[in-house]
Amino acid sequence: MPTLFDPVRIGALELPNRIVMAPLTRMRAFEERAPGPLNLEHYVQRASAGLILTEATSVTPHGVGYPNTPGLWSELQVQRWTQITAAVHRAGGRIVSQLWHVGRISDPIYLDGQLPVAPSAIAPEGHVSVIRPKKSYEVPRALETEEIPTIVAAFRKAAENAKRAGFDGVELHAANGYLFDQFLHDGSNKRTDRYGGPIANRARFLLEAVEALLTVWPADRIGIHLNLMSSSHSMQDSDPTALFGYVAEQLNERQLAFIFGREALEGDRPRLAPLVREKFKGAFIANEGLTKETAERLIESGQADAASFGRLYIANPDLVERFRRNAPLNPLNSETIYTSDATGYNDYPALEAQG
Repeated sequence: MPTLFDPVRIGALELPNRIVMAPLTRMRAFEERAPGPLNLEHYVQRASAGLILTEATSVTPHGVGYPNTPGLWSELQVQRWTQITAAVHRAGGRIVSQLWHVGRISDPIYLDGQLPVAPSAIAPEGHVSVIRPKKSYEVPRALETEEIPTIVAAFRKAAENAKRAGFDGVELHAANGYLFDQFLHDGSNKRTDRYGGPIANRARFLLEAVEALLTVWPADRIGIHLNLMSSSHSMQDSDPTALFGYVAEQLNERQLAFIFGREALEGDRPRLAPLVREKFKGAFIANEGLTKETAERLIESGQADAASFGRLYIANPDLVERFRRNAPLNPLNSETIYTSDATGYNDYPALEAQG
């Protein structure tokens, strides 16, 4: 039976272990939304992961929704990401760029006064991140049908930039209530054009973006990020089983490298990961609140090919070695996740540094 520490092939990528670093938004790209030395050190510290998925990286200035998150549309951004990928590769790691558009999870303050865009003019519940005093999300502007190809083109361009920057592949962020997720779910998509209504129409935007990426990258270097729980930013669907079953089938037809699936192992809702696993023959990367023990069970039982960790990777740059030795884990300081320097970012000690 495979273990967390056995190598695995995910698409074209040969991973030395099955421990994946999840994408983690940390808001530390300070110069024109380009990553810098802090980010480089952070990723290099974690290069022992079987695979690093970068923090969500916007494909256009009109797709941002948080301060100081990185992009991949400008030359400066490409240059800085090139430095990071080269450093990670020198450290023996593999790194994939997660491409992102937040859709309605934004505010005019981040968009030069313009309204966020979405499939339909429906605001999510909750408050805009970081803005204080708290501010409710504004009602977004519904995208015109003819605008959607422009966003697809932005994803294609970002994929080209990711290749120029030396990444090992790309992952489309189609989860957590962001733009693709908003189109997929019928609770947020009330369109009457070819991008709304039946599941095939609601999935069209995502699949058009996948096809655009396939003109840049081979299928075995492309993955998709899905939240099978529909648990973020007011996502709701009348038939999530049919929705994610269809998406998995379509991604399988395109022979993509992997699906990264967020889904808790416990809860009162039926799990969709087994259905996705049945319909999608590429690799499945499990995520959501996993421990070493629960991840091992998923891999040993064949329910996942690899397991991804987020919060544990914030506090433990040497997570692979800590798991290997059954060593204690650094506790996470939630107060420093979004600081503006190395505190809570690059100062968590490795085992050797702890003596």
